Amino acid sequence: MANMGGTDMKEDIYKSMNNIGSGNIAVGAVMIVLGVAAGVLAIISGAKLLAKKDSLLF
Repeated sequence: MANMGGTDMKEDIYKSMNNIGSGNIAVGAVMIVLGVAAGVLAIISGAKLLAKKDSLLF
C-alpha cells in the first residue's frame, strides 16, 4: 500500500477501460457481420418465395 489512491489505481482503471473498449469494438464488428449475413439470407429467402408464388396451390 505504497500509494493509496494514487497512480497505481488510475493505471489499473485505464488498463481495464482499454480492455473493455477493445472488447466492445470486437463484439460490434461481429454483430455487424452477423446482421449483414442475416439480412442477405432474408433477402434470398424472400426472393425464392416470390419466384415460386405462381406454383403454390391452396
